[in-house]
Amino acid sequence: MTSPRISVALSVYNNAAYLTAALDSILAQCFADFELVIVDDGSTDASPAIIDRYAARDPRIRVIRQANQGLITSLNHIIDVARGEYIARMDGDDIALPERFARQLAFLDAHSDHGVVGTQIRGITESGAPRPGHKVEYPTSSDAVAETLASRSPLCHPSVMMRREVLRSVGGYRAAYRHCEDYDLWLRLVDRTRMANLPDPLLLYRASATQVSNRHVLAQNFGASVARIARAERLAGRPDPTDDWDSLPPIEAMDSAFGRPGLSARIRADVTRGILFSPDALAGEGLSLIDAHLEDVRQQRVPPVPALWRTVARLVRHHRPVAGLRLAAALAAHAVRR
Repeated sequence: MTSPRISVALSVYNNAAYLTAALDSILAQCFADFELVIVDDGSTDASPAIIDRYAARDPRIRVIRQANQGLITSLNHIIDVARGEYIARMDGDDIALPERFARQLAFLDAHSDHGVVGTQIRGITESGAPRPGHKVEYPTSSDAVAETLASRSPLCHPSVMMRREVLRSVGGYRAAYRHCEDYDLWLRLVDRTRMANLPDPLLLYRASATQVSNRHVLAQNFGASVARIARAERLAGRPDPTDDWDSLPPIEAMDSAFGRPGLSARIRADVTRGILFSPDALAGEGLSLIDAHLEDVRQQRVPPVPALWRTVARLVRHHRPVAGLRLAAALAAHAVRR
């Protein structure tokens, strides 16, 4: 049997409300030589029935069922069984525009030095309507992608298409980087291949209150900071200890984990910067982390993160007055100036 050019990697967990639209958009692609590998990651809603209905009518669909193990395990399973030269990511609540696969395939076929290509996105609401005020511009050239990577993710994960062998060469996704597995992957791939984004929006990206990016801001920023440090270790010719980790140890353990004093304070400052616009994170565990950062400042381990007093006002505006008062008290106690 001839292998398809593309393997579409779709992990599904309780996406029933949006899954039909996502599957329809994949099966309506202008470029049709693909397999759609779906991992049903222990869904408890109507997702399995929807998947079965589509698989029964389209032989390109391959279904893998497992108890809930999370996105990283699901994607690595798909990478292991994928038959396509390219792997296209997709989420069960997004919508791929009809020319997406054709455009990305043409780019990778024409640019043999590129291993990853993403696209611009358009935001949609839970109901599928255009998302007002949503504007994200991902860098297009490989140089701009590499430059952006130093501070944030330069690609929208569900929009990317990747060369299967390049992805396998770095071992796929790493278990320790739950909630920021894509950013860690880009930081490992950038030293092996070029990455770019197409200039046109080819994915409708659905925003919802249950998204990982909304629920796990603290963990994402923690993991992203560690991923940047891990890359610096690799570039310096030192071992990356996170290769064998199943999860990230607490921030205070990072100095000994990497054998480098001062990393824990740097990470706390990094995470503090990353959560300043997340009222939910600041009203929860984020305040304890900021307290620890302020103690680092008092001990002169790191300079204070700017704009912390403005964050007090932001918390009040977002109906978190108690959190705002707690942060103001901590800033006053540590004599942090406005």
